[in-house]
Amino acid sequence: MRRSALAAVALAMATTTGGPALAQELAPPEDFFDSGKLLATSGLSQIEGAGGGGLTPWAVITGYETRDAIGANAHYTFVNTPSFTLHSAGAAVGFYDRFELSYAREIFDTRSTGARLGLGSGYTFNEDIFGAKLRIAGDAVYDQDSWMPQIAIGTQYKRNDNAATVHAIGAKSAQGWDFYASATKLFLAESVLLDATVRATRANQLGILGFGGDRDDNYNAEFEGSAAYLLTRKLAIGVEYRGQPNNLSFAAQDRWIDAFIAYFPTRNLSLTMAAVDLGSIAGQKRQRGIYLSMQAGF
Repeated sequence: MRRSALAAVALAMATTTGGPALAQELAPPEDFFDSGKLLATSGLSQIEGAGGGGLTPWAVITGYETRDAIGANAHYTFVNTPSFTLHSAGAAVGFYDRFELSYAREIFDTRSTGARLGLGSGYTFNEDIFGAKLRIAGDAVYDQDSWMPQIAIGTQYKRNDNAATVHAIGAKSAQGWDFYASATKLFLAESVLLDATVRATRANQLGILGFGGDRDDNYNAEFEGSAAYLLTRKLAIGVEYRGQPNNLSFAAQDRWIDAFIAYFPTRNLSLTMAAVDLGSIAGQKRQRGIYLSMQAGF
């Protein structure tokens, strides 16, 4: 029996045994890919693939899906500093505005700096990031009569392809887990979004330089935060902060900050540009540059 026939039988049984309420609950949604959220409330694609800002995840679930539908996004992000270039590409799927799965592939190009580091000019670090996020309380958009934020918990599994290199610079592992909790609140009347995230991590530069190190191999709780202001329904500006552990004697790791502008011409497309200050990376100081990202989806 085909799925459609099974669904019809289940609906008929529900109508006769459980009444209209149960039948309505079991009935398939009118539009399984309904993009019912307000414009821009799905967030951007974070550099590690999760829905949120550019540097840090938010408690929002990616995509414009409602509680009865599925949404998805794909992204490409380019970060350029005086010594390095980072490419990040991936996709995320949001289920019923409750659960999110994401994937990102990061390619970190050392360009000519690789020769100075003894790695060879143009040496690249490659990393896969698999993420999951669950909304556990609140609604950032619809709880406007309450101070309660939307709260989500998430995890990211990161796998670095350059095991021999990251061990050589002092990292303890080429793979690891991050765990985080985010609280996001949108004040519609004031056109302001605020987010606070706490991340438990051992990652060195997102895991690009491995996990743990000769200085510290324990999980550290790091604060991440975002603030955004909607200039119009389609245009937002904001700032972000991301703390990081300092595990390697070889290279100090600094906090990351950015100032961004995001444009949402339609529900299916967003464009982001930011000025970033990434501090010291692999011993190369004052890594300030530009962040560009494009997200497409529904």
